[in-house]
Amino acid sequence: MSGRKRITLVAGARPNFMKIAPIVHAIIKDGSMDYRLVHTGQHYDKVMSDTFFEELNIPKPDVNLGCGGGSQAEQTAKIMEAFEQDLMENKTDLVVVVGDVTSTMACTIAAKKIHVDVAHVEAGIRSYDMTMPEEVNRMVTDSLADYFFTTTEDAKLLLENRNVNPSVVYFVGNVMIDTLMANYDRLRKPDFYDRMNLKQGEYLVLTMHRPNNVDNIAHFDLMLREICENANGLPIVFPIHPRTAKMMTANGLSFSNLHLVEPLGYLEFNYLVRNSKAVVTDSGGVTEETTVMGIPCMTLRDNTDRPETCSVGTNELIGTDPQNIAPAMKRLMSGEWKKGPSSVRTAGGHSPRRYATFAEVSGDSRYADATSILSDTWCAALFQDGTIFIKGALPGRNIFNRGRSVALRLPKLPENFSYTGFAVTGDYLYASWEETDFYCTARSGFLSVNLGKILY
Repeated sequence: MSGRKRITLVAGARPNFMKIAPIVHAIIKDGSMDYRLVHTGQHYDKVMSDTFFEELNIPKPDVNLGCGGGSQAEQTAKIMEAFEQDLMENKTDLVVVVGDVTSTMACTIAAKKIHVDVAHVEAGIRSYDMTMPEEVNRMVTDSLADYFFTTTEDAKLLLENRNVNPSVVYFVGNVMIDTLMANYDRLRKPDFYDRMNLKQGEYLVLTMHRPNNVDNIAHFDLMLREICENANGLPIVFPIHPRTAKMMTANGLSFSNLHLVEPLGYLEFNYLVRNSKAVVTDSGGVTEETTVMGIPCMTLRDNTDRPETCSVGTNELIGTDPQNIAPAMKRLMSGEWKKGPSSVRTAGGHSPRRYATFAEVSGDSRYADATSILSDTWCAALFQDGTIFIKGALPGRNIFNRGRSVALRLPKLPENFSYTGFAVTGDYLYASWEETDFYCTARSGFLSVNLGKILY
């Protein structure tokens, strides 16, 4: 391979696909690394899997391990066995796993057993609910990974408080939101939209699939009844998960304003969400997308692994008690729902070029299309088009602040201000633009900001 770094990217289930898309695109654009995309086959329904590769312009996987079906334990075992064999036949320098599905954990274990380094994208997220399979997957993955890429400052802090070396924890933003914004103008109307006579802001979207919501049929029936009866007659569109569809069919659950549709592709589902009045869900990722799009969201869970969607976003944690639904629906229908951030940048967008620092993690200093600046309380990225994205608290001056995020666009870059143009003095790197000075310390191929030396 002539010294080029080799990376193995893993995807296995629907939530993974939108997370790997910007990473794949960034690696391809850079061209300095070789990568291999492994699909574990954890989701084997075409709409739940193949459609996402087509819609998000992700190249076809190099291999599909075909590990769908079975119990949690059975699927974990199948993925570990198949992925270990794949790694033995296709040597790599780094395995990159994303999110918190079974494939994430299983492939991490398999890689570490044969001494291959692992990077975890979306590291440090916690719900503290051990009844959730995702929580077990996260904890195992984070206990074994070598490099950690976080979506929030809180996740970064959690890892560091648990004695993870700060030099391998990178606060980079939210890749799922990068995918949303990259495809925002491509979202397309589902075929049923006009047939159902849906109108913008005049229908609800429902997603439910978690066992504690759907496995007990009496509880499931009551949850659906409360949602439908308190929707003021608005249609409720339910893109139904295969698992949930079986429950409803077996028990004959039906409501006049509840419209069941088959699982949707990425572009159609987010079109549906973007034009809805609100979303009712027990998903985690959907709460991030609704926050970015400014759509009210009710989460039918007793905890959340995305607390920022509640603290600064449009999401509210309603819980799993059906009695909580009516008061929440009343606030929604009366226009009393809280407003979220007005800018998508608050959700940590523009991370794909920072995720492309995988090569720096692997020791390839050429991978510097964007200069990443990381510190204990904030990070920034300098892009060649003159954009600086800063996330966190700025000392001295608050340029623009919503949800602790700051975006600053410069009209142009000075000739001497690029990733190759920093002056080196001892252990410090120095660069300036007009009246703004940055004093930075080199660390592991990144730039770590000395906050006390930032002047305005």
